[in-house]
Amino acid sequence: MDRRTFVKAAGTGAAVGGTAIAAPAIAQSQPKVSWRLTSSYPKSLDTLYGLSTQVAKRVGELTDNQFQIQVFAPGEIVPGLQALDAVQNGTVECSHTLSSFYIGKDPAFAFETSLPFGFNTRQQNAWLYQGGGLELCRAFMKGYNCYTIPSGNTGAQMGGWFRKEIKTLEDLKGLKFRIAGLGGRIMARLGVVPQQIAGGDIYPALERGTLDAVEFSGPLDDEKLGFQRVAKYYYYPGFWEGCANVSFIANLDKWNDLPPAYKAALEAACSEANALCVAKYDHGNPDALLRLAAAGAELRPFPQEVMQAAFKEAFALYGELAAGNPAFKTFYDSFLPYWKKEQLWFRVAELPFDAFNAQMSAQMR
Repeated sequence: MDRRTFVKAAGTGAAVGGTAIAAPAIAQSQPKVSWRLTSSYPKSLDTLYGLSTQVAKRVGELTDNQFQIQVFAPGEIVPGLQALDAVQNGTVECSHTLSSFYIGKDPAFAFETSLPFGFNTRQQNAWLYQGGGLELCRAFMKGYNCYTIPSGNTGAQMGGWFRKEIKTLEDLKGLKFRIAGLGGRIMARLGVVPQQIAGGDIYPALERGTLDAVEFSGPLDDEKLGFQRVAKYYYYPGFWEGCANVSFIANLDKWNDLPPAYKAALEAACSEANALCVAKYDHGNPDALLRLAAAGAELRPFPQEVMQAAFKEAFALYGELAAGNPAFKTFYDSFLPYWKKEQLWFRVAELPFDAFNAQMSAQMR
C-alpha cells in the first residue's frame, strides 16, 4: 500500500471511528425532556408570570433546546391556588407559586415565602442560600413529593387598597380583606375577616363589594390589576410581606430523573430570574407609584397602634405554632436567631444609610 492510500484509509477509519464514539455520548448527554409549568399568576402580571417564561427560555438556551418547559397560566390546567397539588400528584412537572398559599396544609409553608415582620429580600436570600433555610425547605417539601428552588422576589410590598380609611384598630373589625398567608391569621386576631383569592380573581371581588380591601404586591403589579379604580386609600407598609420569595416547585420524582446538567441549568435559570425579578420591581415600582398617585390614589401609613398590635400578635402566633407543630418549630428555631442577627447588622449600617438618603432626597428640588 503506498503512502497516499494508507493516509486516506487511516483518515476514513478515524472519521468513522470518531462518529461511532461521539454520537452515543451526545445522545446520552442531551436527552429530550419536556415539562409543563403551571403558574399561580395571570399573564397580565408580566413580572411574576414572566418568571416562568424567563426560566423556560434560559433552560432551553442552556440545553440546546433539548429541555423544554411549556408555561401555562392559571385555569389553563389547574386554578392558580392548586399549583402545588398539581405538581405533587404529577399532573404537571413544575410550577411557579408562593409556598405561603398553602399554609392551610401546614403553616410551615410560610417560611419559604416570608413571615410577617420577618426578613426583607436580602435577608431572606441570605437565610435561604447561606443560613440553612433552603435545606430546611427542601427537607420539608420532600413530604409533598416536591423539590423547591428560589426563583423570584417582589421586595417589600404595600399594605393594600382600602375603601375606607384605617385610623384605629377598631376600623379593622369586620373588614373583609383579601390577604394571603400567615398575615391573614394575624389580621384575623385583630378582627379582620381574611380572604385568600388568586391574583386574577381579586379585582371582580373588590368591584362587587365582596371585599372591603385587598393586598397583592406593590405599585407595579397593583396598577395592572386596576385596584385604584375601586378603592382609593393605598396603605403601607405591607408588614406581612417584607418580601415574597417566589418558588419554582418541581415534582420530586421528575426532578430526580433529570440529568445533572439539566438540574444545573434549572438552578442557574432560577437564580438569574430571582435577581432580575427584584431588579424589575425596584425599577418599576417608583414610576408606578407616581402614576397611581396622579390617578387619585391616596397614600396612607398604617397607624402605629395597628403596626404594634400586629407585631405583638405575629410573634405570639409563632410561639403558639412552634409549641404545637414540629415542622414549624424546626423552621422557627432557625429563623428567629437569624432574624435577630440580621436586624443587628441592618441597624448598624443599612438602615442609617437608607434613612439619611431618604431624608436628604426629600429636601432636594
